[in-house]
Order: sequence, then C-alpha cells, then structure tokens
Amino acid sequence: MATEVEKWVEEQAKLTKPDKIYWCNGSDEEAQELLKIGMTTEKIGKHNTFYELNHKLYPNAYLHRSHPSDVARVEHLTFVNQPTKEIAGPNNNWMEPNQAKTMLHKLFDGCMKGRTMYVLPYTMGHPDSPFAKNCIQLTDSVYVAVSMKIMTRMSKTVLDKIGNSDNFVKGLHSIGELDPKKRFIMHFPQESLVMSIGSGYGGNALLGKKCFSLRIASQLALKENWLAEHMIIAGIEEPDGNITYITGAFPSACGKTNLAMMSPSLANYKLWTIGDDIAWINFGKDKKLYAINPESGFFGVAPDTSYKTNPNMMETLKSDKFFPTLFTNTALDPETNTPWWEGMERDNPIPKRLIDWQGNEFVFEKGRKAAHPNSRFTVSIYNAPTLSKEFDNPAGVPISAILFGSRRSRTIPLVLESFDWNHGVFCAATMGSETTAAAALEVGVIRRDPFAMLPFCGYNMADYFAHWLNIGSQMPNPPKIFMVNWFRVDENGKFLWPGFRENIRVIKWILDRVHGRVGAKETPIGLIPNQEDLDLSGLTLSQAEIDRLFKIDTTAWQREIAEVKDFFEQFGDRLPEELWKQYNSLKKRLGI
Repeated sequence: MATEVEKWVEEQAKLTKPDKIYWCNGSDEEAQELLKIGMTTEKIGKHNTFYELNHKLYPNAYLHRSHPSDVARVEHLTFVNQPTKEIAGPNNNWMEPNQAKTMLHKLFDGCMKGRTMYVLPYTMGHPDSPFAKNCIQLTDSVYVAVSMKIMTRMSKTVLDKIGNSDNFVKGLHSIGELDPKKRFIMHFPQESLVMSIGSGYGGNALLGKKCFSLRIASQLALKENWLAEHMIIAGIEEPDGNITYITGAFPSACGKTNLAMMSPSLANYKLWTIGDDIAWINFGKDKKLYAINPESGFFGVAPDTSYKTNPNMMETLKSDKFFPTLFTNTALDPETNTPWWEGMERDNPIPKRLIDWQGNEFVFEKGRKAAHPNSRFTVSIYNAPTLSKEFDNPAGVPISAILFGSRRSRTIPLVLESFDWNHGVFCAATMGSETTAAAALEVGVIRRDPFAMLPFCGYNMADYFAHWLNIGSQMPNPPKIFMVNWFRVDENGKFLWPGFRENIRVIKWILDRVHGRVGAKETPIGLIPNQEDLDLSGLTLSQAEIDRLFKIDTTAWQREIAEVKDFFEQFGDRLPEELWKQYNSLKKRLGI
C-alpha cells in the first residue's frame, strides 16, 4: 500500500509529467553522479549546469551559471497565501489560495516533460532533535538537488521517519521555462506547502531555506509556541574557557556572516559558529530559550569575501572535509581554473584575464563587474574551522543574549541594551537600515526591516510582534536584548568603528552585562557602556570619535519617531498596544 509521501509524489508527477522519477538518498556517491549529469547532459541556456573547477586549490568545487534573468530572490513574485489578506498582513503579497492554485496548476501542467523529477527527502534540523521537521521537495533541477544535499540533511531514512503519516512539509519546484513572466514562489502556510516555478536561483528554488525555514516555519512557530528567526547563532569562548551563546538578526549588508565566523582580535577569545542565517528557538525544560540551526550549509554572498574580511569563510571554501562545494555566477580565472569575485583583490592582484559570470571574456572597464554582485557559494557547514562542537546537539544551545544590528549613521549607538524584554521587542520592531549606493534607492533612505524578518514572516507582522511579547512573558529571566551598529560615521561620512574582528570588543561588553560583571549608563533610548568598561585597548580612536559612537542625536531621533509612527500605523488595530506604550514612553524620555 502506497504511503502518503508516495501518493503525493504520484499526484504531482501526474501534473508535471516528468520522463522519469528519481528518489535521492543523499549519499556522496549519488552527489557525484548528479554532478556528472550536470556536467554532461543538463544545461541552463548555453552552459552545462556544472563546470569542474581546480580541485587542488578548491577541493570538490564546481561552477554553476544561472540564467541571466534568474540571479536573486524575487520578492515581488513571492506570495504568502494565508486564508485571508488580513492574516497575511501588509508585509506580504497575497492571493486567494484556491485562485493561486488554479493559476499554478496551469503553469505546472507538463512542465517536467523531457526532464527527471528528483524526490528529495530531508530534515531541517538534526534528525534526533525534537525540533527537527521532515520535508519532501520535488524538483527538475540537478543544481537544486545537489544544493539541497549540501544545505540540508538529506537521507532516505527521512522516509522511514515520515512512515505513512501526512505530517511532512511539501515543496514542489520546477525551473519551468525560466520566464520571469511565469515565475512565482507561492507559500500556503496552513498546508505547510510551497510551490515554486520559473526560477532555479537558491532563494527561490532551495525550498528548505527561506521558504520553509522562515515563511512556513514562522507560521508553525506561532502555532506551536516557538520562534523561527533570520538569525546567526554563535558561541563566544572567553579566556577562562566559558562559552556563552548568542543569536543575532542583521538585515542585508550589515555584517551578518562576518560576525557568525569572526576571528576575534582580543587575545584568548574564540567564536564558535552554529549558524549564519537561520535560528529555530524553542523552550527547554528549564523554560530557557534554546536555538538550533535547521540548515547544514552556508549559502553566502561571494563578493567582498576575502582573507582580510572573512578568513574563516575562505578556509571553509577551500576545505576538503565535505563534498561538494558550489560557486554560482562568480567569474572564472581561466589561468588557474578557480572562481573569482570582486573583493578578492584584497588578497591578490586582479588576474590579467577573467571569464565573467555569464561565460564571456571579461572587458576590464570602470564600473563593470566580472562576478555578479549577488554571486554565491554553497558549502557545507562541516567544512568551517569555527564549527561549534554543539552544532549537532539535538537540544540546541542555551541563548543568553539576542542582538539586532542595523546600518545607521546617526541614530543607533555602537551598542545599546534594552531596558527589558518588551523594550527590546519595540527596538527590534522599529529597526531599519540606510540604503547604500548598491541599492536601487536614494542613498541614506531608511528601509524598515523589523527583526530582519520583513521579507520572511509568513503571517501578519503585527501578530508576529505580539508573539515575541508573549514568548517573553513566559520566562522569569529572558535573554538580554541588544542593538548593535557598526556603521556610525563622522562629519565626513567616514566609518568611526573598525568593525570585523574588532566587533569582539562590543561582544565582550555584552557578555559582561549578561553575567553581571559591569554596570551601564542609562539614556533615553536604552543602556550604553560606561567608557571604562568597553575594551578599546590598541585602537586609535580619539575621545571625540568615541563620544560620537554613543551620541544621542535628538534631531535624528525626531525624524525616527515620525517614521516609526507611520510604519506602525499600517498595521492598524492589530498592532499590540504594548508597542504604542513603548513608543509613547520613548517620546517622553526624548522630550519630543
């Protein structure tokens, strides 16, 4: 008798009509065979799906070139189809679920003719963890199949765990015609279902990543009383050997991955990586919060990654521990047959000749990029030299501090501790970052991204804020909440803080606060360090620069308060009253 998984696969096969169906087992041998298929028979446009790189310099590494129209997440084509638009909230695109499925069924009808359907059984989280979720993704892309082997724990034993149950997350994906007009990433949170067509890009096609681990999982977390968050998880080891675990949420271009793999500048401090992107946070038996990373790989941005900015990631990319590693839309140095991207010139001179990300001879001209700005690497987390020994702990790690980072030139100090949990939720709900020259917006515009979750929350964000407040109310001693900002500038627009490895100095103060070793100075917006408690030894910061890192700019905060009000009002009566209470208290403290 067919299992529920087999019935579902058969039903989708009738719709998509593949030439054959292949059930993946997640082994290294299977990955080798899939890579061979991608290097010989399967193509994306004019290129084979995979191209073998120099395995002496980059062991087990392969280059993938995607279709030129398919190089990033497509938020305007990403929908969260809750039963009603109000449940989906103003933070999501919405379509009535039955209408969405009718449209999608037309697009999926026969879309896999001439192709193989790969059945990918995987878990998000360690298989022995009570917090893990069993999933099945169907895809006609060998690139997706290999990527999911790296990013998830793929194994045929997942099928045994599911058994004849229908309790599994379903993902149906096809590259379709790679037509932007026929490209949709549709989520049905009430059914734990994702349907994605028309794209082979990671964020749109690796359905275990943002699609399930955040959009679908955030709905499950609301229902089951936990948190699915866009956060790093790391352990900080102090000179005495004690390790304190933190999580941290950072919008794009705010140093998230660099912090998750930091090589601390302070002597005898070490950072141990558990995750650089997603944290599932649950209550332990002791009513404290414990975090797991549901993924098993990194899907990181290549440009600006170098030995000077992130040496541990560079070592990860050159490790031969786990097979394979993929580079997507990077340039190619034909002399060494190795991947190349902008930012690598920090380590070595730019090669005299390059093949660009589309496979053409690169013309060196000002403003041109050889690698796509969103070019990526996909690599196993087990390759990381900083991997925590607690990574595979099924129970997760106990969280003592939660960080929220943003890119602000004038408002947020270098580090700020919230007065309490509810004030911390307010700070995170109002966070935003200034756009940079790389964004298609005016430079310096504040783009609100509460909790760094705006594109990834699978339901109304007002209800999400309420959920965070509710989680805090269940703990007698919740983790401390901090805001950090590495991007304060001087009057000439120059960054005041050196960042990167030096961020350990801020983390050290955070640990001192967590463990009650130092006091703090109260300001209208939160608690900041007493200068003598912040280790600035060896830095060349003037007193004026230090003062500026912590200055409360009342004029800037007047503008901030007005923008926060506008942002909150879009949620109407659904916004928790506690956030308006926090808003009014802040205005009063600032004298605005």
